[in-house]
Amino acid sequence: MRVIIVGAGQVGSSIAESLDDDHEVVVIDTDDNRVESLTYSLDVLAIEGNGTSLSTLREAGVEQADMVIASTDDDETNIVTCATAKTASDPFTIARVRSTNYLATWEEAGGAFGVDFMVSTNLLAAETIARVIGLPAAQNVDVFAEGSVLLAEFCIPENSPVAGQTVAEADHFTELTLAAVLREEGVLIPEGETELEAGDEIIVIGSPESTRAFAADLAPDRDSDGQDVVIIGGSEIAVQTAQLLEERGLYPRLIERDEGRARELAEALPHTTVMSSDATDREFLAREHVGDADVAIAALGSDEKNLLASLLATRVGVSRTVAVVESAEYTDLFEAVGVGAAINPRDATAEEIIRFTLDGHMENIAIIDHDRAEVLEIEIGPDSSLADRPISESAADLPAQVTVGAITRDGEFITPRGDTVVEVGDHVVVFAQTDAIDAVARRV
Repeated sequence: MRVIIVGAGQVGSSIAESLDDDHEVVVIDTDDNRVESLTYSLDVLAIEGNGTSLSTLREAGVEQADMVIASTDDDETNIVTCATAKTASDPFTIARVRSTNYLATWEEAGGAFGVDFMVSTNLLAAETIARVIGLPAAQNVDVFAEGSVLLAEFCIPENSPVAGQTVAEADHFTELTLAAVLREEGVLIPEGETELEAGDEIIVIGSPESTRAFAADLAPDRDSDGQDVVIIGGSEIAVQTAQLLEERGLYPRLIERDEGRARELAEALPHTTVMSSDATDREFLAREHVGDADVAIAALGSDEKNLLASLLATRVGVSRTVAVVESAEYTDLFEAVGVGAAINPRDATAEEIIRFTLDGHMENIAIIDHDRAEVLEIEIGPDSSLADRPISESAADLPAQVTVGAITRDGEFITPRGDTVVEVGDHVVVFAQTDAIDAVARRV
């Protein structure tokens, strides 16, 4: 498949890296430094130019392209790029946008603007935040098999009862697999005797019920039900998050400094208490009992402000903080200084677009810890090395860095064990380190 990607920032580069092994990839960007970097780092054709220009798209071979992905940081540029591509040929077009207004128009018009698939960065970030705060101690949560399987990434708190337990002791749930432990020295595929340590990042795959029960064991002092949530900032991500929480039956509080914007949000969010104030005003935070909140979500206009707001929320007593981080390189820094979860909208967007480019038997994908690993949902075909064999037997054909985390059959959750026989048509969710991805794709 020939894929043209317009925009070589974090989103575009992530997509290109994911696709370059199996597809013919062309990347267009106006920044010559990005073009040069991609030329030497990936097996792609990188072109300096404007993706809205028909001549540039033709130089990239748009007439032969199967797909055009517009992933710059400008909504209008991405929409015009897709429309321009449609004038030259008929590739499948994907546009990344921030504004949910464009998304609403596109959905209502049944594919407006010449865009076949539209991804809203802000909405995806809000959905990620809403999933994360529903699980105590979770840093990331993804959904597989139409909601019957959850992937969750947790950091084991210092005072967690799970710290010091073996995997066999911690994983006593019938529908859960502890798939991996992420440490500074590398990714560990755990065994029953592996001891879990405070500060470990762990990947679990299981049914929603078992995953929530494990989260409650991991952080028993943090309650995911009836949460008191404070959202700091009136950005589009903040608004989308508040709406999702309202749909869940929660009544969040939102702090917005600008009075005019606060009035707009108060009208748009009927079940959210909107307060017009400076979120760094400690007297205001004390007066409004912000320190009593279970979760504070920092969704201001900059990474620096979000970090400050998160640290201040922690200082006044908030149990858990979640921050929006626009720069991927800051994600680890946020978590290192105590922010409970750092959500990067561009990561979520790249993941969603990569999901849509999957072909064959690959159904879904989640990228773990800046692409140290991936979790894949695969529909088992008759040629799969897992088909009609017990997992203990077929495991010999898979790399050691792979864990079968869950199976669904006709919508029913099946916990994978050594004697579980995988059948054709099953959906299998597997964890795999990055080096093993190609082998998994070939054999499973």
